[in-house]
Amino acid sequence: MVALPSIWPYTRVMITITHEGGHAFAALLTGRKLQGIRLHTDTSGLTISSGRPRGPGMVIMLLSGYLAPALVGLGAVGLLLTGHSLGLLWLLVIVLGLMLIKIRNIHGVVVIIGCAAGLLAISWYASAPAQSSLAYLITWILLVASPKPVLELISQRRRHRTPQSDADQLSRLSKVPAGVWLTGFLVINSVGLLVGAALLLPALADLAVSLINQLTAA
Repeated sequence: MVALPSIWPYTRVMITITHEGGHAFAALLTGRKLQGIRLHTDTSGLTISSGRPRGPGMVIMLLSGYLAPALVGLGAVGLLLTGHSLGLLWLLVIVLGLMLIKIRNIHGVVVIIGCAAGLLAISWYASAPAQSSLAYLITWILLVASPKPVLELISQRRRHRTPQSDADQLSRLSKVPAGVWLTGFLVINSVGLLVGAALLLPALADLAVSLINQLTAA
């Protein structure tokens, strides 16, 4: 779902939602005024906030986008390991509902409502193994996919200028080259993937055994 070019555009929607959600959460956390969120048909997104154009708040907001999938993925790992897979699905529904309030384009509204409705239906009607499987799938996607948008941005910057990218904006604010910020994003997301995978693999084996036992019994 992350590696295949034919499927990645659909999977990337989840990463974009998480990316823009990270910007939005950081904006609110640092006292900035969140103006709106847009999700585009090309799987890109935009989060607009108002406040001081420079300073720690702006830096934190710009940092949070590319780091959000790995950080949210690690948080999801914590919920899964404590047996709260259904709680994770409900939490995602709540977060999507809060994001919906700030969505400012029709495509974004459709995407958020569609994702929330799917999660809500599975949380309400599906069996416990199906709920756990979806929770694990979402978590793995967040972890595995977290480095890929950074690699895509690195590739884009080699072909042409990307003055509005998070890394380029951080570079203008801090005088630290954008390449350094991108390297930092890539290292942190890769570490998040490795840590999350190390924690999840034993639990994934237990889940697989449980599913096999249920299928055999049926």
